[in-house]
Amino acid sequence: MEIIKFKTDVESQSGLSKVAPFLERVDNLSKWSLDTGSADKVLSVSGTNLSPQAVVNAMEEAGYKAEVLRVMGISGGDL
Repeated sequence: MEIIKFKTDVESQSGLSKVAPFLERVDNLSKWSLDTGSADKVLSVSGTNLSPQAVVNAMEEAGYKAEVLRVMGISGGDL
């Protein structure tokens, strides 16, 4: 399992609601969370064989930006 963290421009709960359906369609993504309270509005996604570009594309389709901050390979565990 991998965890990838992205810097985003999602500022609010309504923005979170907008991106949710797009993220739910990303292949191999099993779990995601978005911290709108952090300075970088960090989106954390986890799954197996994730494509960072697929997440970036999903965010762009929703009208937001995402930039990879960090990729971590792990076995098990939470975001």
